[in-house]
Amino acid sequence: MAQIACLHAKSDVERFCRRNPFLHLYALGDLDDFFWPNTTWFALKEGDDIRQLALLYTDWAMRMPTLLALGDPPVQPLAELLHGVAPALPRRFHAHISPGAADALRPEYHIGTLGDFHKMGLTHPSRVDAVDAGSATQLVPSDTKGLLALYDVAYPGHWFVPRMLETGFYFGIRGDASILSVAGVHVYSQTYKVAALGNVATHPAARGQGLAAIVVARACQELLRAGVKTIGLNVKADNLAAIACYRKLGFEPVADYREHTLSVRA
Repeated sequence: MAQIACLHAKSDVERFCRRNPFLHLYALGDLDDFFWPNTTWFALKEGDDIRQLALLYTDWAMRMPTLLALGDPPVQPLAELLHGVAPALPRRFHAHISPGAADALRPEYHIGTLGDFHKMGLTHPSRVDAVDAGSATQLVPSDTKGLLALYDVAYPGHWFVPRMLETGFYFGIRGDASILSVAGVHVYSQTYKVAALGNVATHPAARGQGLAAIVVARACQELLRAGVKTIGLNVKADNLAAIACYRKLGFEPVADYREHTLSVRA
């Protein structure tokens, strides 16, 4: 009989996530000591076997807690897990959930849908190695003001927080007096050798010049040189230009999910 449990051992979480590392890339990265204190792990278990996993990430530097509930078909075990953990979830949170599973939370929550997304994985790393990315330079904490100015006009809904620059994996192309394009990481772990790219943006006036491909390639090149084995990213399903760019760089879609905002019913 399946039971709901909280997991406290990193090894148990890693063993499950390694079954599909591209799908669970964020979860693997969040095992890192830097992220681990902000995590709560829920599992649907049969005996010692973990059938499904969900991660609640709570970092008050971000806008709100985020639930990651991603699973391979069939959807029923993931829905069962979500139904079981509903009483332990925050009153309001953001969520990445595999299609069809969010309905399990409707009795307790109002659910807003922000769109369909693809998870993509770098399955052909030789393609990024072939890109001349020398025009992209490493960004440092003193670039925070310029980056925030870029995100204000190019990516208002970004998830960037200044401490992400401390990873050393943010790369940009500069104009005369501003940053024109940037790519960085949401999650990076040298220990678990994973990275999730994110906060990719290009100034509207500089789009159509291939700058995003250069900064993404540079970020990937440096991550691979650092020994990262699994690199992925999330992209909105209707962002066809970005998907085409990522495909040329060696990424392929590996899973679909939906982003939601949830608030508890009165």
